[in-house]
Parts: sequence; structure tokens; C-alpha cells
Amino acid sequence: MNTFQNVLGISVLFVLVLLPALVGMARERRIDRELREAEQDRSTRPPTTADAARPVGAARRPYVRSWARI
Repeated sequence: MNTFQNVLGISVLFVLVLLPALVGMARERRIDRELREAEQDRSTRPPTTADAARPVGAARRPYVRSWARI
């Protein structure tokens, strides 16, 4: 019984250590898939005049003051 508890404890610790990495990897794969689909859609669909005339702007985050500059 003591061996089973040791194996179970090590397994739980192993999962707790690997869980953030696995979640991050799944998130990266989802983002890559969305970007790939958007690129394919963009290349297959001809641009409309509204899309071609409108400049592409990057989303900017508002400036957040650093705690060091207070």
C-alpha cells in the first residue's frame, strides 16, 4: 500500500509540473490553427474595395504606468 501511495504522489506531482506546459502548448496550437485558417481565407477570397482602402492597424494596449514610475 505504501508503494502505491508513493507512485500516486509522484504521478500527481508530475502532472502538476507538466500541466502549465501542456495548457500553453494547446493554446499555441489553437492560435497557430486560427492564423493558418485566416491566412488561407485571406488568400482565397479576393479583397473588396472596402478592405483594400482601409489601412490595417495594430491593436494597441493602453499605456499602464509602471509601479517604479509612481
